[in-house]
Amino acid sequence: MQVWPGEAYPLGATYDGAGTNFAVFTEAADRVELCLLHDDGSETAVELRESDAFVRHAYVPGVMPGQRYGFRVHGPYDPGRGLRCNSAKLLLDPYAKAISGSVRWGEEVYGYHFGAPERRNDLDSAPHTMTSVVINPYFDWGDDRPPRTEYHHTVIYEAHVKGLTMRHPGLPEELRGTYAALAHPAIIEHLTKLGVTALELMPVHQFVNDHRLVDMGLNNYWGYNTIGFFAPHNAYASWGDRGQQVLEFKSAVRALHEAGIEVILDVVYNHTAEGNHLGPTLSFKGIDNPSYYRLTEDPRYYMDTTGTGNSLLMRSPHVLQLIMDSLRYWVTDMHVDGFRFDLAATLARQFHEVDRLSSFFDLVQQDPVVSQVKLIAEPWDVGEGGYQVGNFPPLWTEWNGKYRDTVRDLWRGEPRTLAEFASRLTGSSDLYQDDGRRPLASINFVTCHDGFTLHDLVSYNEKHNDANGEDNRDGESHNRSWNCGAEGETDDPEVLRLRARQMRNFIATLMLSQGVPMISHGDEFARTQRGNNNAYCQDNELSWVDWPESLESDLLEFTRAMVWLRRDHPVLRRRRFFHGRPVEGTHDELSDIAWFTPEGGEMTQRDWTSAQASALTVFLNGNAISEPGPRGERITDDSFLLMFNASPEPLDFLVPVDHGRQWQVVVDTARPEGVPPGAGAKVAAGDRITLPDRSLTVLQRPA
Repeated sequence: MQVWPGEAYPLGATYDGAGTNFAVFTEAADRVELCLLHDDGSETAVELRESDAFVRHAYVPGVMPGQRYGFRVHGPYDPGRGLRCNSAKLLLDPYAKAISGSVRWGEEVYGYHFGAPERRNDLDSAPHTMTSVVINPYFDWGDDRPPRTEYHHTVIYEAHVKGLTMRHPGLPEELRGTYAALAHPAIIEHLTKLGVTALELMPVHQFVNDHRLVDMGLNNYWGYNTIGFFAPHNAYASWGDRGQQVLEFKSAVRALHEAGIEVILDVVYNHTAEGNHLGPTLSFKGIDNPSYYRLTEDPRYYMDTTGTGNSLLMRSPHVLQLIMDSLRYWVTDMHVDGFRFDLAATLARQFHEVDRLSSFFDLVQQDPVVSQVKLIAEPWDVGEGGYQVGNFPPLWTEWNGKYRDTVRDLWRGEPRTLAEFASRLTGSSDLYQDDGRRPLASINFVTCHDGFTLHDLVSYNEKHNDANGEDNRDGESHNRSWNCGAEGETDDPEVLRLRARQMRNFIATLMLSQGVPMISHGDEFARTQRGNNNAYCQDNELSWVDWPESLESDLLEFTRAMVWLRRDHPVLRRRRFFHGRPVEGTHDELSDIAWFTPEGGEMTQRDWTSAQASALTVFLNGNAISEPGPRGERITDDSFLLMFNASPEPLDFLVPVDHGRQWQVVVDTARPEGVPPGAGAKVAAGDRITLPDRSLTVLQRPA
């Protein structure tokens, strides 16, 4: 076999049509072998003799796409110094573009013996571990263009590749649970009719099913256990795992783009699947442990701000390069449109504290590729000071956990909620305005993959996670949920009517709030996980979306109507915060927003702080939108009155007398369909409307 010196850049395996260049960084190794793997179980070892700035490299002519490979790193195994090299372990390429197979758990994939953690384990891991794959980078994208949907037009739909598609009756069996299913017309039609503009996929980077879960007969369903930051997860591919998963993923992105739907990836750059000092040796740990991971003062152990056993070393230039190279690859080669960063506070931890201006954010800010896509932070981790909602840099948007909590509290009847609810409804200026951000920095959500579904939020007071095998100890215990009078499934018609109304209240509130709304997959037709609020290990019908036979349910139609109401009216998706006063140049003497008690008087400080206050009217002035259109034109819209009655009793609401003479009811969550059929009732200034308990009504006045 010919072996040429090759190049130190780019890292990973790069096929050029005639052969493949291999390059891997390691400062810890004495020498590195590239192992080309054959289907009969044998391997051909090629030593990477060339080294530039600790990058070992070689070019091997004739190595084609589909070739499986791995690295064996020879060097010190000295956990007391943080060094865990072990040539008996076949290691994944950190830059692998595709990964084949899965881990077969046993002592072979660990660097130590189970009974003696300090003693090196020389059992060969090759027959038991995953392998890297050389891919063909060429793909016919045709005329694919990123939709580049602006945030104020964005509606995000969070979904799991398998969970969304596994039980869809309109999909062929062989496609269910795969990337190809996302491209199927049945899925795309549902998303477009719903008004979705962005599909946010739960992790599709190659991940590992944890040893502990496999032993329990469970799986890491959610996928927050990454081992390959460049490789699409192979279990979601219907075409094969020797590089076909890359083509299948690209084809799905192309189809979604054709429908005008962006693709956002939920990415996990805060830790890897190798766990702590008792975890397996699959890749980074054996290549250069102290360069990739945050170690404690005793380097045998790992710092852990993620709750998963390890945290990547964010002050290492090689870790930063890995993350930035991965992000650019998914944008430039895979054509994705943005990222949601799991436990993003960990990315800011250069040393111990969360540093808002850490190197990672500096790199993103100046990167000409990554800075131009959607960047969404999950703004917390489990470390000290890890709750950082509102503290990310101006380029970023954030999952607004305070929005979720406040909206849940309002509708379940928690006292002293109204003042904060007003802030969340109007874009959370208290969190984002001071650093120059806009209402669109707030990704608003009531439910997501983590926690109760919308149905379960109104059906359970307590979590019911017994299926997870941890005696119901796992998962959040404080859910801010309310079962509406019965725990779990019931046939009580009054309870069922209240639950349906509460779900409409949540959907309507989400779509009437300033910011960017996010829907969790299946909530539009009330899917349930039977009270499990931590279904991370439930790769089964408990967590897969149970598609109804008919997609014409009242809740689905109502959700569609609310999404399209928001889309049609710029006053419901403003790009700037409200001023709370008349806006210059708009020729309207009324304030751009006003707040009223149900009796029609303007809200006072006492009204806001009253413990029992749970109802209000909000006036949104469509003639006082301060931001201009794309060509500098003035934007005008209809005006709206939003009436919220979160109290347990019916209340009379007075239509304010000075903010418009004639109104029309366009939303009424007290009705089973939520939206009045045909033309809604006409209402005049000074009229009284009775809102049933726990309901919401929207009045519209033409511009």
